[in-house]
Amino acid sequence: MKVVLGGLKERAEELQTFLEPRVGVKPNVKAGELEMEDSAVRKGVKPRQVKTYVKHFLHQKGLRKTFRVLVSGSQLTIQELEGKEEEEEEKIEKKVAPEKKEEVEAVKEEEMKVEKEAPAPPKKEAPKEKKKEAPEERTKEKPKEKKAPEAKKKPAKKKS
Repeated sequence: MKVVLGGLKERAEELQTFLEPRVGVKPNVKAGELEMEDSAVRKGVKPRQVKTYVKHFLHQKGLRKTFRVLVSGSQLTIQELEGKEEEEEEKIEKKVAPEKKEEVEAVKEEEMKVEKEAPAPPKKEAPKEKKKEAPEERTKEKPKEKKAPEAKKKPAKKKS
């Protein structure tokens, strides 16, 4: 089984020590790859499970958002995501953008003026609420007293 490190070459030894107790064998580090013999790997550990271990390692180091782990057969590949490059470009744009920012604000002000000049749509009136009777008004009549049902008398048994 191979783990191609990609952008994690500098953390190869950390990953090696992290995987050793989980996989059951110490992986060999060679040219940006971790190699483990399939026969030496603990019974039941499959490439998908090793992928989960690698993702757990990345999470612990705070790198989960910058790397992804792919599995193809018995080979795992760790790829660096391109999000960092995009973030750097956005920072550069923010530095250059103050001139453009003024233009955008001017356009927004013009749109606000146009909206103010346009006639407002007619407002719908809220439905009028029905008057609720006050509790005193409802209870003016005295409630009828309920009588307890009379118990039926059982006929007396004749003595013989």
